[in-house]
Amino acid sequence: MTVRKSDSELLYLYKKTGNLSLIGELYTRYTALVYGVCLKYLKDRDEAKDASMQLFEKLIETLKIHEVENFKSWLYVASRNHCLMQIRSKKGKFKQEISTLDMENQFFLHPDEENGLEEDLAKMEECINKLIDGQKECVRLFYLDERCYKEISVLTKFDLNKVKSFIQNGKRNLKICMEENG
Repeated sequence: MTVRKSDSELLYLYKKTGNLSLIGELYTRYTALVYGVCLKYLKDRDEAKDASMQLFEKLIETLKIHEVENFKSWLYVASRNHCLMQIRSKKGKFKQEISTLDMENQFFLHPDEENGLEEDLAKMEECINKLIDGQKECVRLFYLDERCYKEISVLTKFDLNKVKSFIQNGKRNLKICMEENG
């Protein structure tokens, strides 16, 4: 009888060895969750299947870089964010002939929202990485993993008031950093 490895063990072994079958085993456990999230947001079975596969491919590289405490929660958030980015990227791709008579003037300017969003996300990631360790950890758990104060306190071993302080100060420092970086 073989003992089933925990998510954490599989992640550790993958980082150590780079063995793709470990990621395959881990992802298989949550395929239904990922597909369900994708279907919820994309509202199309084929698009949800495609997004599920894209997420798996993305995991191969992403998990080498990121430290993941709770894989299931992290995967849920990653799936949701992937779908939201897909939805956002579709906006503005609708093409239709517009005559100059339909416009009030001939100068029709569009802000490049897609590049702006990607730049903002990159700046935010950079600014999060500049936070002190306690703030960085608590801000990620609270905003990205959507954990409550008590869960963060248990996970990090910080007392509840310290967690609240780290989140409040981290949020303020993140805002300052974002403003300084345009």
